[in-house]
Amino acid sequence: MRSPLFFVGLLLALAVPLGLTVQKERVLATGKGILLELAPRDPRSLMQGDYMVLDYALTRELNNKYEKFPQDGVLVLKLDGDGVGTFARMDSAVVPLAPDEHRLRYRIRDGRFRLGAESFFFQEGHARRYERARYAELKTADNGDSVLAGLRDKERQPLGANSADDVDETTIVDTPDEKEPTVVE
Repeated sequence: MRSPLFFVGLLLALAVPLGLTVQKERVLATGKGILLELAPRDPRSLMQGDYMVLDYALTRELNNKYEKFPQDGVLVLKLDGDGVGTFARMDSAVVPLAPDEHRLRYRIRDGRFRLGAESFFFQEGHARRYERARYAELKTADNGDSVLAGLRDKERQPLGANSADDVDETTIVDTPDEKEPTVVE
């Protein structure tokens, strides 16, 4: 018979990833959306499949000043009329957030700012859909935790399978009159 310690270990091994997943899903569902301007990077990796390394204009700006920041902390971003965030100040318990400000957690590792969403993986063969990415859409919680929600083009329109102009050449059209979907070539 297996010892209770084995089952406790198994339970912990399953509970920790589940808890992290639930936390990220909660931020996606209830978080506030912000856009961060992207700086261009190589969109492919032969070892990991198709993905885009996300480099933010904000982090490039802050990397030049990182000696002034603690290793881990929370930034305050001010959003413009289009929802694009720019650095306003460090978070402080003394200064409340304005209505157009959001917290964003960061870490400095190897002399570079990290926001947590440093790469965006996508289905093999769909790199062209994301070549036009100019903004990353993040969902943020009140404490500054963030989750990457998607990528946007220069007009701030969503990219990917749900965007209007990213339909494959063969599209399935479902009409209410028919029981079977019709394939349009």
